[in-house]
Amino acid sequence: MKKKFVSVLLCAALAATVFAGCGSDNNAATADQGKASDNAGAADDSTDDSDMAYVKDKGTLIVGITNFEPMDYKDENGEWIGFDADMAKAFAESLGVEAEFVEIDWDNKILELDAKSIDCVWNGMTLTAEVTASMECTNAYLNNQQIVIVPSDVADQYQTVESLSGLNFAVEAGSAGEEAVQELGLNYTPVTAQSDALMEVAAGTSDAAVIDSLMASAMVGEGTGYADLTYTVGLSNEEYGVGFRKGSDLAEALNTFFTESYADGTMQETAETYGVTAALIEQ
Repeated sequence: MKKKFVSVLLCAALAATVFAGCGSDNNAATADQGKASDNAGAADDSTDDSDMAYVKDKGTLIVGITNFEPMDYKDENGEWIGFDADMAKAFAESLGVEAEFVEIDWDNKILELDAKSIDCVWNGMTLTAEVTASMECTNAYLNNQQIVIVPSDVADQYQTVESLSGLNFAVEAGSAGEEAVQELGLNYTPVTAQSDALMEVAAGTSDAAVIDSLMASAMVGEGTGYADLTYTVGLSNEEYGVGFRKGSDLAEALNTFFTESYADGTMQETAETYGVTAALIEQ
């Protein structure tokens, strides 16, 4: 009986040893897998943390724009030109990549950026509170103003903010112009682009529009495609900047590029080409 009891104890001890050994091996394997996973994650995080590396790896800087003369617009050959377009091409070249321009719905610019459909928003973008909270923005590089556009033959009736209350406006959705008319409580219809707002006024489907002064100087008045329109009241002063994904290292790289371009005169030459010299901010 005693021998039988001892045998049972030995068997139990042996089984415990076997299971303990198996458990130790499994735990070690699990730990090794966890370390491998952590290391892989760290590598992914390292890649994700650098927009510069991401852009250089794919070889393109995708620039989100709208058709906005004199910032981004097409020449007779269908090529994108303008102050912003030319500066974007030069910046991309400094990175060793090519600039690719993609027209976006301005109201969706932040979504497009976060989804990596584009790498930056570079299109005469006003540095509003929403923009600076949602994007990694550069220093300001141009001054601007939101101004009212009306038919020339009624311009004398709309020279003050108070005189605008009965008008129906067309404004670009998600723009500083929309923000300005909202703050004043004016009636408006959102459109896809500032150029569409001008078309609405020219067609008589809207009484007025609010657009950027830099665009107005290029597209409104005598000698332009909208000779019968003019600008009257200024609603707000603002500054332009370029927006990247939040935390992007490309914003600081572009700040450095702006400083160097201003120092060597390239920025001033480009501004002169597109008639925005007076709006240029020293870098």
